[in-house]
Amino acid sequence: MVKEVAEGATSGRTTIQVGQTMQNWTRVSPMSYSSLGVGDQLKASERIINEVAQGLLGWEEGVSWFSSLEQVEQKAVLHEVVRYSMQAHATAEDGREGVLRSGVKPTANPAVLIVREPLLQQMGKIINLPEAEYVKAFRVLLSTFVVADTRRRELECRGSCSHAWHNLT
Repeated sequence: MVKEVAEGATSGRTTIQVGQTMQNWTRVSPMSYSSLGVGDQLKASERIINEVAQGLLGWEEGVSWFSSLEQVEQKAVLHEVVRYSMQAHATAEDGREGVLRSGVKPTANPAVLIVREPLLQQMGKIINLPEAEYVKAFRVLLSTFVVADTRRRELECRGSCSHAWHNLT
């Protein structure tokens, strides 16, 4: 669960609870935050998604955060995860590995779709599943992103990465 716990009136500093973890972020704009110590601004959703992808935030905490969002926000986050997956050059093979990691049955709609080509088209179908499928869709899309992004960080960004979302620690 994500909730704003306290915000300083003049400092713009916000403490946000994600599961059992308290994190201090500085409000840059209504939807953007910058972690203390990280120069580039990240949206709260971008930070949480990437923290889960890098193992800095627990999987179930990420799913709990997603579940706490309104349906409109959930759909926006699904779109966001698809964009990140495409930037990380996700493949249907990543989708197969992602399904294994997701905790979603391989026969569930998002799991069936993510392993087919063309991947972007299949991800579009996943985003457009009924709201009742959003949590499963998030699990499948996020786990696919984790696989693709991990490969990207290990192969392309190792030692020379300047991406703010890859430098969260």
